[in-house]
Amino acid sequence: MQDGEENTAESAGFTADMLNDFMAGEDIFLGFSGGTLGVVIGLIVISVIGGIISRRFLFPRIMDLISKSERIDGKTLLAPKSLGWMMGFLIFSEMMSWLQNNSQPVWDTSIADNAIEWSFTFFLLGMLLAAYRLVDYLDAFIVVEGEENAASRRSLASVAESVGHLVVALLAAFVVAGLFGLNLNGLIAGLGITGLALALAARDSVANIFGAISIIIDQPFNVGDWILVDDIEGEVVQIGLRTTLIRSSADTLITIPNSNLVNSPVENFSQRRFRRIQPKFEFEADSDPTSLKDFCDKLLAKVKDDPRAVKDDDSWVKVNAFGPSKVTVSCNFYSVQSSSSQREMTEDLLLLAKEIAKDCSLTFHEPRLRR
Repeated sequence: MQDGEENTAESAGFTADMLNDFMAGEDIFLGFSGGTLGVVIGLIVISVIGGIISRRFLFPRIMDLISKSERIDGKTLLAPKSLGWMMGFLIFSEMMSWLQNNSQPVWDTSIADNAIEWSFTFFLLGMLLAAYRLVDYLDAFIVVEGEENAASRRSLASVAESVGHLVVALLAAFVVAGLFGLNLNGLIAGLGITGLALALAARDSVANIFGAISIIIDQPFNVGDWILVDDIEGEVVQIGLRTTLIRSSADTLITIPNSNLVNSPVENFSQRRFRRIQPKFEFEADSDPTSLKDFCDKLLAKVKDDPRAVKDDDSWVKVNAFGPSKVTVSCNFYSVQSSSSQREMTEDLLLLAKEIAKDCSLTFHEPRLRR
């Protein structure tokens, strides 16, 4: 065991001796010898190459391994550029620190220390920027393939991205304040003094944030659902931390505060299990009762045989009103949960009713002036 440690030490010493010999000599630029300057330039090149490899190959490979979605292809995915800069600065900072601690470079120590410190600072800033950008990839871990709970997962991913951006922004503010030497204790104390004022000023924002949490927990709707709230109807496009975006039938985007959604009745059309069809037919008042009864029975039987019809026990066709000049036949049917099926079935039902009425010798009511 000791022999192994000695061999390692000798190998490290051999490498350091080679570097020392290469970096020895007179300074030629800002206290750097020619060999040392060449080594630093080499470290810069290695750092750049390391950043490019991390962005183009390492990160996409990691995403490909841990992503739950087949939509993320690690072979074609490129990481944010900030990730490449982050890794490049980290590699340069660590190699410069190793060079300073394990060899004897001929350079200006203050310049080298500043280079190490600033490269690590830029690494932290790059990490924060990369984290902010990587929040956009949260859907790769939340929205997996498959139809089960897909809408819920899309809603969770939408809110998670908003929360992630906010958390990273707050962390960045504190890190940057620390890097520039700001007194965070004084800042925290100041927040304590002005906390009440901030709470009062931001009560609407806080209410909207809790509204987003309530939407995710209670799930009155999800991304992709068609809803109606406060006379605003449309498809839910995004559930944010403060507001929810709805695209109307006119293809306009409507922004609604989450607190309004939580405190208002929400009608979710996408959660319907079936669609109701309630046509009415008006015949002349002198229509034969037997013919009317025959019309009702035939129309009901035809609709029940339709594969798009559901809830047969709750379907009916009945005469339900008489007037001075007309008799009204009302219907109640249900189709599968599909807007296109509902429209097609309604059209077929009306045409079918016209045909059956003709077979039963019934005349549709024609309003006309009577004296």
